[in-house]
Amino acid sequence: MERNLKELISQMTLEEKAGMCSGLDFWHLKGVERLGVPSVMVSDGPHGLRKQDDQADHLGINDSIKAVCFPPAVLSACSFDRELMKTFGEAIGKEAQANDLSVVLGPAVNIKRSPLCGRNFEYYSEDPYLAGETAAAFINGVQEHHVGTSIKHFAANNQEYNRMSSSSNVDERTFREIYLPAFETAVKKSQPYTVMCSYNKINGTYASENPHLLTEILRDEWGFEGYVMSDWGAVNDRVEGLKAGLELEMPSSGGVNDREIIAAVQNGSLDEAVLDRAVERLLNIIFKYTDNREEQEFTLEEDHTLARKIAEESMVLLKNDSVLPLKEEEKIVFIGEFAAKPRYQGGGSSHINSFRVSSILDEISDKANVTYVKGFPADKDVYDEALANEAVEAAKHADKVVIFAGLPDSFESEGYDRAHMRLPDCQNRLIGEILAVQPQTVVVLHNGSPVEMPWLTEVKGLLEAYLGGQAVGEALADILFGKVNPSGKLAETMPYKLSDNPSYLSFGDGENVDYREGLFVGYRYYDAKEMPVAFPFGYGLSYTTFAYSNLTVSQKELSDNDTVTVSVDVTNTGNREGKEIVQLYIRDLTGSARRPLKELKGYDKVSLKPGETKTATFTLDYRSLAWYHTGLKDWYAASGEYEILIGASSRDIRLTEKIHLTTDKVLPLKVHANTTLGELLADNRTAEYVMKLPERMGAFFGASEASDSADDAQKDRAVSDDMTNAMIASMPLRNLVAFGVFGKEELEKLLNEINSLL
Repeated sequence: MERNLKELISQMTLEEKAGMCSGLDFWHLKGVERLGVPSVMVSDGPHGLRKQDDQADHLGINDSIKAVCFPPAVLSACSFDRELMKTFGEAIGKEAQANDLSVVLGPAVNIKRSPLCGRNFEYYSEDPYLAGETAAAFINGVQEHHVGTSIKHFAANNQEYNRMSSSSNVDERTFREIYLPAFETAVKKSQPYTVMCSYNKINGTYASENPHLLTEILRDEWGFEGYVMSDWGAVNDRVEGLKAGLELEMPSSGGVNDREIIAAVQNGSLDEAVLDRAVERLLNIIFKYTDNREEQEFTLEEDHTLARKIAEESMVLLKNDSVLPLKEEEKIVFIGEFAAKPRYQGGGSSHINSFRVSSILDEISDKANVTYVKGFPADKDVYDEALANEAVEAAKHADKVVIFAGLPDSFESEGYDRAHMRLPDCQNRLIGEILAVQPQTVVVLHNGSPVEMPWLTEVKGLLEAYLGGQAVGEALADILFGKVNPSGKLAETMPYKLSDNPSYLSFGDGENVDYREGLFVGYRYYDAKEMPVAFPFGYGLSYTTFAYSNLTVSQKELSDNDTVTVSVDVTNTGNREGKEIVQLYIRDLTGSARRPLKELKGYDKVSLKPGETKTATFTLDYRSLAWYHTGLKDWYAASGEYEILIGASSRDIRLTEKIHLTTDKVLPLKVHANTTLGELLADNRTAEYVMKLPERMGAFFGASEASDSADDAQKDRAVSDDMTNAMIASMPLRNLVAFGVFGKEELEKLLNEINSLL
């Protein structure tokens, strides 16, 4: 339906326009009934609907409608499957239409900076490429049904402690390369209807009133077309936020901030055109939904089946010393209350009121020779000697034991960060006692973030189930008993211990959180440090095996506008059908900047029958090779060699190939008295001016005529050619005057001559 939104806005009163920019209540936007502008509803969330009709709250205390809890992001990202994530999004979009919800509040794409972040279970990955691709696929699925998404939390919301007031202090290059790209990819590939700004400050400025973030980057650079809403209660100064590009404040402020907007327009401190623009952006999205209402059935059972499939495609087999899959005829003991009461979602604003939840005990009760022993509780850290003794005794007489371990709800949730990376002590203690009597032991983990595993070397099997959604029981049964071949891979690194994490010394600070690790987050850090990890990024086992061969590139010489097609053959060399996630990383060999050893730039999930070969194909462009140059204020890839690495994980590289880029991009250079000779020699535009300077400086460094005297021999050893070259390279031009190589006038002439040609 065609509408003239500007004409519609012109008929609104100032009060009506200001009112449109904040919520009617906790979940609804205001309408203007007399002008046919409807009030629409928004709702959590990224892995299922948390629609609250009556008493509304933000953190999940009050009940919401019965709905489907799909696997949270911590698990679904491990699928590395764009098509599956799009299907997931389509289901959410249809559910939202069935429940008259205009926008679902998700996905959440903040980077996993530390395993301690209480909200990590809602976030996809430590890697911005994977997070962005996953989010874009999900958003495209949801919005196919004219339901909006609100990608969040924009930006640098990486801890819960003091999240409403702390400042995430991060340098521009790190911000651009690590914390923004997931949002950028999603905006450019899927145009989410809305973006939700985070609570925190970024380098001292609240995200909700940050024009550089909300307008210059989001709209002017990336081309975002929707509206920006606040996280619930994230507004600091409403008028400044509106100027910066924050169209919608949620929830309602009870009219307080509306009156501030009205007063600012009336006293001239806010241009009414800014308010009109905000209202137009809001109306555009509101009508995009209301003009495309769909008749949809709330297909709970059908979507439960999809939740099961997503969990099965995403769970990660981390260890298997010929102990899995289980056989139904084996005498098996299940230990741990998570077997009966699985932890399948996190706490807080995304908590779903699931219409049903499956446990693995329910699924295998009449299908296998399984005995269940509680062993330890699922909801607290209490070692019960009687329960433990019963579990140990049962384990002694079993063929195999499966321990269902994990983190209780109280250990991780929105609103606070974890205090440590350990499992409950009672679980670690009992796992050790079981392993002492039964070597054929498998551990299944229910957790929203990595845990330390002191028993890792002793256990024969390890399955990372993360938080599996409401169909977790069926998915676990299918994988453990071999009906489904596991194919998920880790979307984050699992370190051995918390202190290994790169943010260990700066995470969780209060007023100012300094991102001192810079670019080196996750595998970027562990690889650069050559640090052993429990399991690397991108790692995951299968019940079959895969071989990689025939890596080819469409061209090895590239210019700025070229793309290169990379292909590799993958063969299933085992005897079971399975899926392999092929990963492409790039290594910069030019030495133009300090960069991670490798960065993910492509992935493909390939399904293969035994003996079958398929080709995985990737496309790389200039941006795939580039880093963010703060002087250029743009992405830059230097001329030179780059290495393509094809792997089964970040630490299992199977094939490599080199390509060469020749760029026409010229870096900015302003030559001044403190510019070093090394900088000038490294730049083709200035090298010719200084090629002779080292010769003129030779006398100063004692590299003059040779002598046979003992003193001269000693001098030659003290001042080597390497030392001379190093000192020359790091010497600022001003020192040429100090050392008598140039006079001041001669240096000034050189500076002017060089700068006139740049």
